[in-house]
Amino acid sequence: MERRSVASYLENFARRGAECAYVQRRGYRSVRWAYRDVAQLACRFASELESRGIGKGDRVLLWGANSAEWVSAFFGCSLRGVVLVPMDDAAAPDFARRVAEQVGARLLVVSRAHSDAPGFMPFLVLEELPSILARHASEPYFPVPLDLADPLEIVFTSGTTAEPKGVVITNGNVLGNIAPLETEIAKYLKYERLVRPIRFLNLLPLSHVFGQFLGIFLPQLLGGTVVFQDTLKPAEVIGTIRRERISVLVSVPRVLQTLKEKIERDLKVQDRFERFQRTFKAAEGKHFLHRWWIFRKVHRQLGWKFWAFISGGAALDSATEEFWRRLGFAVVQGYGLTETTSLVSVNHPFHVGRGSIGKVLAGREVKLAPDGEILVRGSGVAAGYWNGQKSQPVVAEENWYHTGDIGELDTEGNLYFKGRKKDVIVTPAGMNVYPEDLEAALRRQPEVKDCVVIALPHNGNAEACAVVILRSAEADVRETMRRANASLAEYQRMNKWFVWPEEDFPRTPTQKPKTREIQSIVARELGRPVSETGFASPLAELIGRITGKASAGLTPNDNLEADLNLSSLDRVELLGALEDRYQVDLSETRFAAVGNIADLENMLRGETTTRVHYHYPRWVLRWPATWIRLMAHYLLVRPAVFLLGWPHIEGRENLKDVRGPVLVVCNHIDDVDVGFVQTALPARLRHKLATATGGEALEILRTPPESRNLVSRIYDRIKWNLGVSLLNLFPLPRAAGFRESFAYAGECVDRGYSVLIFPEGHHTTDGKLLPFRAGAGLLANNLGIPVVPVRIDGLFEVKQAGRKFAWPGEIRIRIGASQRFPPDSDPARIVQELQKAVESLRDSSP
Repeated sequence: MERRSVASYLENFARRGAECAYVQRRGYRSVRWAYRDVAQLACRFASELESRGIGKGDRVLLWGANSAEWVSAFFGCSLRGVVLVPMDDAAAPDFARRVAEQVGARLLVVSRAHSDAPGFMPFLVLEELPSILARHASEPYFPVPLDLADPLEIVFTSGTTAEPKGVVITNGNVLGNIAPLETEIAKYLKYERLVRPIRFLNLLPLSHVFGQFLGIFLPQLLGGTVVFQDTLKPAEVIGTIRRERISVLVSVPRVLQTLKEKIERDLKVQDRFERFQRTFKAAEGKHFLHRWWIFRKVHRQLGWKFWAFISGGAALDSATEEFWRRLGFAVVQGYGLTETTSLVSVNHPFHVGRGSIGKVLAGREVKLAPDGEILVRGSGVAAGYWNGQKSQPVVAEENWYHTGDIGELDTEGNLYFKGRKKDVIVTPAGMNVYPEDLEAALRRQPEVKDCVVIALPHNGNAEACAVVILRSAEADVRETMRRANASLAEYQRMNKWFVWPEEDFPRTPTQKPKTREIQSIVARELGRPVSETGFASPLAELIGRITGKASAGLTPNDNLEADLNLSSLDRVELLGALEDRYQVDLSETRFAAVGNIADLENMLRGETTTRVHYHYPRWVLRWPATWIRLMAHYLLVRPAVFLLGWPHIEGRENLKDVRGPVLVVCNHIDDVDVGFVQTALPARLRHKLATATGGEALEILRTPPESRNLVSRIYDRIKWNLGVSLLNLFPLPRAAGFRESFAYAGECVDRGYSVLIFPEGHHTTDGKLLPFRAGAGLLANNLGIPVVPVRIDGLFEVKQAGRKFAWPGEIRIRIGASQRFPPDSDPARIVQELQKAVESLRDSSP
């Protein structure tokens, strides 16, 4: 039966039932959604729209990060015939407001981070949809009758200064693009059983049509699982690929480039980069399986199930494409625009045309204009641009859409992207220069980390100017430019260049460099007349956002603590933001020593990835380690605790109604605290408890220094194995690496484990509570589970007296009432509350 609306795909969601559809990170937790749950929430959302009188043709603005709730809201609107207006999560509030006013939105659905912005109209919080909509029945919602020409969504171009421009996309546009993919996928479904489920890590925003195809439409055809992640930090992307056993990474070229750089940086740290380069060169032309075996260490780093990249949103440079292809991965590129409902052409995953953006999909036509511009027509071309209650057409004569892109077609039908028509630089000699060709020459130079080629006015025409980010401040930019120019034709050569002062270019939400902003800055710095003025350092913008200070008022000498009042929690937030912004791995130890903004800039320029590697053995969370630990507790740990001093336990009744994982916070007296807490907890929590301990000390046992003799190293390694297996210890470093530790704690909770931490960080020296470390609040806020305060009294006095054993009841353990903190609570306030809770459990007996 022919589909008339996108809502018909909800049948696939209902049919797949309990199969996992989406995985998303919430704090340090991973939340999993079944296909059935997404479909039910979509039906409830449609019921909510109906109860509000919002129906066919009305507009709803959806503004938030990728999530299963986002997908449900999308389908819920489709069921009602409501036109969705997706907005980039990173969009400025003023831009979102103008869009909402332009389309006459009846309702806003926003993430919690944006919930204070839409004070001018009704709104729902995206993360709270499951609880808000619980009052509606979960029965299937019968969709309103729709036609292929009925609008599905209005996708607005990103930006903050220009008037918003919305592209009206109909149900027929989307269905016309899905149909050829569905036909092609059907040929391979019989093989899909061998690798089921296919897991996609989707780093593209769902507010973009390409992100919707790879995050909503394509995976459900395969019964795949989509993992959403909001950070683009290379180390975390690789960690997710391995942890979630990802099959395919869906992203923009920028991410593929930074992952390549991450692999190369790691090799340099290990002194293996030169050997890798020789092997890489020798692998050219080898069979796929041979290359896979040669680079098996990289495949092990990413996980054995990972095999492909899907790149879109911009052209992928040839060096990055060849790097991953030669390592044995498939690199699939596609081409499309919002006006063509994303896909026009796509590479076949098993027959990839190297360097091309694929072959034209069925149902659409492509031809090249005399000047090389790509023209497209077919069912995927959008209905028009939004203009009040009607749309203006996007097509020109004979229904051909002018993409504004320059391309080439080879004899086999492969399409090649050459650049944007409006970005073509016309030299005074009348020659056309394509920035992409020049950027490719620059990227071949080892000193160039990234680059953009812009046009600078020159005698009524333009000349090419290279804007480069160098890997090292000591690099000779003149020599770099000389080599790059030597590989170009004379008319292509760049006589102007500019070294970008920051670690990265300003970028759009899809990670494209903001060429207009870059052009304005470079032209001003080189003394050219410009129409745009003003420049705010991206680093200053990040600091300003966290501190609330105007970025224009910041100076390099501003001290992070004295002048900016950056707390330890602010530092954690800034560190994460810097890693995401510049897509590097930063040393937390070096970051802790940063004094002012100038020091921070110097650290960013000279940062390396050398750091202590902490081990988090996942095998201790599975059988048979769990059984061995259970026997060890009752045969060894528990008898030892009662022998040392039979504890008096109070407050177990406070845990009577607590069933799920909890975060246990306890004062820290001695190394035996873990055994006493385990003994005090009810069996259901005791049997699945992971304990955070000093990361530095634990890692020394795991990797003893070479200065120790062989017997001592073996003994240390045995102690490490006993600690992690019998007590389920995991490292919580004091100086660096604690965020990875927190992420591991989230994994434990996802597996049903409770977590025990000692927020003081050190043993008490006088029996009194030490100040709780700020990270405890951050962990509690991001885990989102009940927090149980516990206090041990009497043990310090026994320890001070030098006694090995205590009288029965002399050691007292009190368990307080569990506490929950609302999402996005202030971590500093959480720390204060937890310290008060543990302090209040103090034993008042003499």
